[in-house]
Amino acid sequence: MKPELAHVRAVSRGEAAGTSYSVHAPQCADARETVVLIHGVGMNQSVWAPQIDALTSAYQVVVYDMLGHGNSALPTAMPTLDEYAAQLDALLDTLQIGRAHVVGHSMGALVALEFALAHPERTLSVTALNAVYDRTPAQRAAVMNRAATLGEASAERPAEAGIDATLSRWFGDPVPAHLTQAARAVRGLLLSVDPVGYARTYRLFASSDDAHVGRLASLPVPALFLTGECDPNSSPAMSRAMAAATPHGRAEIIANERHMMNVTDPARVNASLLAFLAEVSASSPRAAAQYAVNGSISGEHHG
Repeated sequence: MKPELAHVRAVSRGEAAGTSYSVHAPQCADARETVVLIHGVGMNQSVWAPQIDALTSAYQVVVYDMLGHGNSALPTAMPTLDEYAAQLDALLDTLQIGRAHVVGHSMGALVALEFALAHPERTLSVTALNAVYDRTPAQRAAVMNRAATLGEASAERPAEAGIDATLSRWFGDPVPAHLTQAARAVRGLLLSVDPVGYARTYRLFASSDDAHVGRLASLPVPALFLTGECDPNSSPAMSRAMAAATPHGRAEIIANERHMMNVTDPARVNASLLAFLAEVSASSPRAAAQYAVNGSISGEHHG
């Protein structure tokens, strides 16, 4: 049975400058590095529960609510990716964390990449799960149409029909029987999201697939682009294109998985994350400078 988005006990919880966060201590005393996890549109920090036990085996783990989500403050009326990246930068200051591995899912992947480009000195590595990049005209039209339906005049939660359509895209239509528990948990998160925060963030997500086109060549840190084989909107082609554009990038495709693979197949997602993070952590500065040449942290791996 797939794990629910269950509560995971945090070492500490807090709120700083409008950001609600949780810090999970590493299980080993000699851990020295931090992993930050950034969720996608409509979710909150609890969606990472399936990753926390695995990652705390070797790292301190920080999760937080993106602007407009969970218990964090709303973004501005017309936010930019800079605003979301600045939220993470301020949180690291609050927690006195100099550098971290940054992992983002979907919209969170856009934020993670924006942060890594703006603050490479604070980024040990960046992982983009189910990221969007340079959509086709048809893909862009579909997502912009969905964004156009999101107004801010009503305080109502997202419509059931809209949530059903989202779950179909993320889990399949119909939702496979073995994924109903995970889909039910994700539905609960979508029903609880602040409608204004959701609308503002989704509109930014819809219009930002080209935000990193032409910029990834300047990304100096190790980067993993990980997606599901069956995710049509964050497709394997997108992850491969991002990896090819990034000096120290690699793409990995998890077979038979879709958009919410961190929830539906945490074992394979966690294994990929831990292998990548361990490889980066073990690399000396000299090795990090060389792996683009010798391929020690490059290439594509299929789950």
